[in-house]
Amino acid sequence: MIDLAPPAYSPKAPAPPAGKERALTLGTLAAGAAILLLLGAMWFWSDVLLLIFAALLIAIALRAGARGLNRLMGLNIKLGVFVVLLAVIGLVVGAGWLTGPAVLAQFQDLMEALPQSWEALNAWLPGDLGQTIMGQVEENGGENAAQIAQRLPDLLGVMSGALNSVLGSLSSVFLVLIVALYVAVEAPLYHRGALRLVPLRRRSRAARIMDELGSKLAAWMAGQAVDMVVVAILAWIGLWLLGVPLAFLLALIAGLTNIVPIVGPFFSGAIAVLFSLSQGPETALYVAILFFVIQMFEGEVLMPLIQRYAVELPPALTIIAIVAFGALFGFVGVLLGTPLLIVAMLLIQRIYIEDVLGDPIEGQD
Repeated sequence: MIDLAPPAYSPKAPAPPAGKERALTLGTLAAGAAILLLLGAMWFWSDVLLLIFAALLIAIALRAGARGLNRLMGLNIKLGVFVVLLAVIGLVVGAGWLTGPAVLAQFQDLMEALPQSWEALNAWLPGDLGQTIMGQVEENGGENAAQIAQRLPDLLGVMSGALNSVLGSLSSVFLVLIVALYVAVEAPLYHRGALRLVPLRRRSRAARIMDELGSKLAAWMAGQAVDMVVVAILAWIGLWLLGVPLAFLLALIAGLTNIVPIVGPFFSGAIAVLFSLSQGPETALYVAILFFVIQMFEGEVLMPLIQRYAVELPPALTIIAIVAFGALFGFVGVLLGTPLLIVAMLLIQRIYIEDVLGDPIEGQD
């Protein structure tokens, strides 16, 4: 039987008070303004924040080395931090003391041999190409000499500014090392202090993310250390076989600069080619080929093997991060571009993709 009775009356839900909508809107605007203010402050203090980030990286490395000494020798972690730092400083100072006089002598020999190297390069180039380049260089060199003579006061001002910049950089490095030492020695204290800035309901999640950040950065630095050592050894063997002077020092430069993708290998290769010019253009060509082969091996074989146990980074994103941070912050941005990418990727994965979007990432630790 069909029921023709009208439906029962159901009152509409009461509309939310106008004051509540207004309060929610004001709260959203206030949150947006706070975010913009925070981003502006971060941009204004970007130089300081980058130095702090560099100090944190060094502190993580010192802490990881101290934990390794603790596992191997049972050494106290705080004492181990000082042992690791003194070992690194001793290695740098010892290398400078052993190779410093040889570097100065070799640099003087290089300056004296450059004319002969240029003549040899001119004879080695095919056809009239060498004579054309020689004439162009001599013509431009004469014009530049006249300009330099006229602008000598300006050049002295530039040199003074460069000296001030070097002194400022050295003071920044010293401050970074001091901050890194304090953080490495009292890492749990700063860890707890940072967590107190997070609401209680999110504190355990923040602690896990912070621990994962430390582990990822430590793994990246360990992988980079292995990569640098292997590149330095290969460069040393190759330069020694080619008879290039100061092969050990040039290999050490190649290993240290390899921490900066793209830019570092090009810089170290250019230095090695410059020093090998004193042995003739053919040796310089062989050195260039050597560094090209080493970088191909490092990029295609060594780094993929290291990333299996360390941090796997998409090559395209790595290049974009280096270019972007370099454009924003200069050389410091280039140097810290890769670890900043690691931090950004992990925060986006854990906070935005997992917590905001609710999409758990497979294969996480």
